[in-house]
Amino acid sequence: MALQRHNTLLLIVLASLVISTAMGLRHGFGLFLEPISSDFGWGRGVFAFALAVQNLIWGLSQPFTGALADRFGAAKIIVVGGALYVLGLCLMSLSTSSLGMTLSAGLLIGFGLSGTTFSVILGAVGRAVAPEKRSMAMGIVSAAGSFGQFAMLPGTLGLIEWLGWSSALLAMGMIAALMIPLGAMVKDRPRPNALGDLSLRDALNEAAGQKGFWLLCLGFFVCGFQVVFIAVHLPGYLFDNGLAVQVGTTVLALVGLFNIVGTYTAGWMGGIWSKPRLLSWLYLIRGVVITAFIVLPLTTTSAYLFGIAMGLLWLSTVPLTNGIVASVFGVRHLSMLGGIVFLFHQLGSFMGVWLGGYLYDLTGHYNTVWQIAIILSVIAAALHWFISEKPLARPHTPQVAS
Repeated sequence: MALQRHNTLLLIVLASLVISTAMGLRHGFGLFLEPISSDFGWGRGVFAFALAVQNLIWGLSQPFTGALADRFGAAKIIVVGGALYVLGLCLMSLSTSSLGMTLSAGLLIGFGLSGTTFSVILGAVGRAVAPEKRSMAMGIVSAAGSFGQFAMLPGTLGLIEWLGWSSALLAMGMIAALMIPLGAMVKDRPRPNALGDLSLRDALNEAAGQKGFWLLCLGFFVCGFQVVFIAVHLPGYLFDNGLAVQVGTTVLALVGLFNIVGTYTAGWMGGIWSKPRLLSWLYLIRGVVITAFIVLPLTTTSAYLFGIAMGLLWLSTVPLTNGIVASVFGVRHLSMLGGIVFLFHQLGSFMGVWLGGYLYDLTGHYNTVWQIAIILSVIAAALHWFISEKPLARPHTPQVAS
């Protein structure tokens, strides 16, 4: 028993380090928007499109990397994902065309993120932790991603100012390489298939027949739209309104810092109260916070308060959403089913980051996208209100396909 607890704790620590590195580096990409666009004379839409492709590839590949992690364990997937992440950052630093930026920042890093972030990592944690502690453990690991954002954003800005954006990306590639040995040490061994387990096909059919599963997917679309639009375009929005570039970096760092509290708290609350109802309230409060931010006069103080408030709500959706999937469908195919839900998150991310750049180049402001984000908050709150987290009753227990 003591050895099992030790192995579980080690897995949580390693998972936290991997996701902290992957998410910390990823959240710094918004700081490259202005220098890269200025150096090459691109509109903001070019770099925004590359990051939109990144989010789309990340989402489209996530169900497949999740299914592989469910079958072979998370360690192999993390190692391959980490290697692709490093390669993407190195090639990104050498890119001089929109195609090169899209292939490196978009394609390669998108695949890298799919192997080193939530669905693969939280799937391993969900399998290792007892059901009554699962929501809390997922909250802890998700909060680690926020700590990475808080810790790495100031360092990323410092690297850009010290080395320039190209060399800064190479330095970030060296940091990303740490995920490879960390991932190799993750001891995630999915339990062998047993009589009564659903096959992969049966699990997909079961999820596809549940209205709550699709409502959860649509709600997570909203989360992706909001957080990635803000993460990439907020520094530019603040700069356009006369605030120093350091203010944007500080705001994103505050998002990461306070998200540690928000995500951990959400995981803890999800073990006590209804996860779907918590998500409804979370999205409603997000809408209120965004509304206040764009309606009230913009100052350095209001920007910092926005970062604090959004931080408390930022990734709080992740342990609650994955917790619902685990509660309803079990953990046998958790990484794969969680990956499908996450695909919708990334479709929203694609729309948020691309639409932000496209409409900015078209109109010269972000007002329309902020308004869309507010409307989507109300829709997401309504969708989650009708989701049940009760485990599915399975009167038939088909044997696992060989």
